[in-house]
Amino acid sequence: MPQDPAERRVVVTGPPRRARRTSGYYRPRTEIDEQTTLGHTYVRSLMRSQLRAALVVFAVLALLVAPLPLLFAAMPDAHHLEWLILGFGLYAPLVLLARWYVRRAERNERDFVRLVEDRDR
Repeated sequence: MPQDPAERRVVVTGPPRRARRTSGYYRPRTEIDEQTTLGHTYVRSLMRSQLRAALVVFAVLALLVAPLPLLFAAMPDAHHLEWLILGFGLYAPLVLLARWYVRRAERNERDFVRLVEDRDR
């Protein structure tokens, strides 16, 4: 016996309101997005590794550039030598230092992404 169309019930379904978590399983991306303590720890570790690379570059740069005024003061009449030192002796190490820093920063980010994505699976 068919029911009257006016008396028919309509069931509305939608996405679940809460995601069920299995015990012992967590998602680092979710932790980072929700800004939990664990997510904050992940991001802080990335920032520390980036800061460490920047401080290494700054220290090497300071060791390269800081003694130059003393070197130039020791040779008062060698202006052409000063330009050679600045142009050729300092430029190549600066380029190599910048290249190292970029590669290190990219590697830190790649390691961070690998850490987050491996935990998701």
